[in-house]
Amino acid sequence: MSYDAPIPALADYIHNHQITDPSAFTSARTALLDAIGCAIETASKSPDCRAMLAPPVPGTVVPNGFRVPGTAHTVDPVKGAFDMGTLIRYLDHNDALGGKEWGHPSDNLGAILPVMAWLAQSKPHKHTDPPLTMRTLLTALIKAYEIQGVYQMSNAFNAFGIDHVILVKLASAAATSWLLGLTHAQTCAVISHVWADGHPSRVYRSAANTVSRKGWAAGDACMRAVHLALLVKAGQGGIPRVLTARPFGFWERTFGERGFDFPRALGCWTVGNVLFKIVPVEGHAVAAVEGALVQGGRLRGREGGVDGIEVVEVRTTRAAEMIISKTGVLKNAADRDHCLQFVVALALLKGAPPEVEDYWDVGPWATSAELEALRGRVVVVVDEGLTADYLDLDKKSIGSGVTVRLRDGTVLPEVLVEYPVGHVKNPATAAAVREKFWKNMRLMFTDGEVEEVLKAVEQDDLGVVEFVDLFSRGTSANSRL
Repeated sequence: MSYDAPIPALADYIHNHQITDPSAFTSARTALLDAIGCAIETASKSPDCRAMLAPPVPGTVVPNGFRVPGTAHTVDPVKGAFDMGTLIRYLDHNDALGGKEWGHPSDNLGAILPVMAWLAQSKPHKHTDPPLTMRTLLTALIKAYEIQGVYQMSNAFNAFGIDHVILVKLASAAATSWLLGLTHAQTCAVISHVWADGHPSRVYRSAANTVSRKGWAAGDACMRAVHLALLVKAGQGGIPRVLTARPFGFWERTFGERGFDFPRALGCWTVGNVLFKIVPVEGHAVAAVEGALVQGGRLRGREGGVDGIEVVEVRTTRAAEMIISKTGVLKNAADRDHCLQFVVALALLKGAPPEVEDYWDVGPWATSAELEALRGRVVVVVDEGLTADYLDLDKKSIGSGVTVRLRDGTVLPEVLVEYPVGHVKNPATAAAVREKFWKNMRLMFTDGEVEEVLKAVEQDDLGVVEFVDLFSRGTSANSRL
């Protein structure tokens, strides 16, 4: 029995499509560095995340395993996928991509990097194709980005309560299958098991239920992708009609007979069109924060300043309103960085971009009565024009307009930001992404060590293990034997 059409289409792409556009590799290098920087920032700043790393059973020895960046841990490739994916994602600072679904394509590095590092060191495993070099790493990253991006553009998994990390699992499973040297048929089997899984509910990102699981959900998806690929490698077969079977196929329970909608063919578009998050806020809030900072500058020149605000109106996309417009009690850091009203009020009061520490329970802002009062005066208004531009593949804006009304009747004219810093169409993006990388890396590494990383990324024939070794810190009992 042949597989449902979308499944071999992905296998064809991951196995046979050649990436020839030099700009795609340039973009992939930037994306790789940004993701690594985010992982190092998390390892440096978040004790909650660090507590989830390392072998799940203390004392487990993993010869020739994956050395988790920013730590002394060495783990197997399945746990490595969880650890790496969680480090990249936990502080909500890695790149983003919008569409009818939204997500973070750099999450996929969580699966790709540990598998490649493990394969390169695993003596019993004779691996010849593809070569375990930086060029292959970049190719796998480009393709994982593209798979996630093409599915995100026109397929709203959120409409069925399914979290966007289902697409991390899909893209990572395809890329991992190729890296493991699986056949086309085996890759189809792996992909079929992705669709057969019980899929994560987005309940942990929603309103009063937002918890820190949203920070490790991508790591969980990466881990599952690697596990599925290894199960098929060990001989497990696939499910050819996993999408179209009745009554329990994936489409029967979600999209219906029409199935998925693809706006374009798989190529290399996505990696060059992500939003790099210069500030650690949910991606749909980036433009609003930028607009709020401009309005804050205007207020500092007026008597009364921020105290004179009656209402802050944020005109934004339907996606922003759905995901991050929140009223009521914010219970934790995960709740705060996913609240549009909180980050706008924070930017106005602080007079500077939010930082990850600003969301923590122990920080001054979490218990600030002044911030809470201002948050209650931030009103979110959905604008269909901004929503249409957000979904337009040519425009791909992620706009918000911020208007401030003062108690004395004065209205500070709207600041509309359609392409915030971090967007490919903003000329300040390249410099800001470089500055972010250096800032994150300096949390743990010297300037000389960072320069070595920048050199390594440009060496297509460099072994991935040599690249991974640049990021380890210390040694452990379960390090490479």
